[in-house]
Amino acid sequence: MNELTPTIEKFVLHWGEMGTRWGINRTVAQIHALLYLSAEPMNAEDISRLLSVARSNVSNSLRELQGWGIVHVVHVLGDRRDHFESLKDVWELFQVVVDERKRREVDPTLAMLRACVAEAPPTADAKHTRERLEAMLEFFETMTGFYDDLRKFPLGALRQVARMKGKMRKLLGKP
Repeated sequence: MNELTPTIEKFVLHWGEMGTRWGINRTVAQIHALLYLSAEPMNAEDISRLLSVARSNVSNSLRELQGWGIVHVVHVLGDRRDHFESLKDVWELFQVVVDERKRREVDPTLAMLRACVAEAPPTADAKHTRERLEAMLEFFETMTGFYDDLRKFPLGALRQVARMKGKMRKLLGKP
């Protein structure tokens, strides 16, 4: 890719903005967007040039994206530099991101809630606090169990379930 088309630029800028709203560094999200749309793997120099971002920032961002498991190093015959590509299947991409967010955010919260419930004194003064913590813990454990069950489905089956939309309500007897 020699230059960004208006469409690619629009998507990259928007993805960067959305990234900040999701708690992701803007440059990290922009690099991911560029790699997602790129037909060929890209090297860090080209990414830096196209996005007008410092090479060191690109390197750090690529390491973060690799840590998330959504960008991988690939080698191009005749070029000694590392090239990078994003996962292209949006369903797989979504699943990897959700898995990683669960590992980084939900799992530590579950551990903290379990510890808080175990430490909460069984006194009358602490009854309200303990009840709130137990309710939150039950919610997190229920949703984590639901997630674990969904995670066992093949991606193709999840696509089919997601596409059912309103049919699920009818199946469950809801208007």
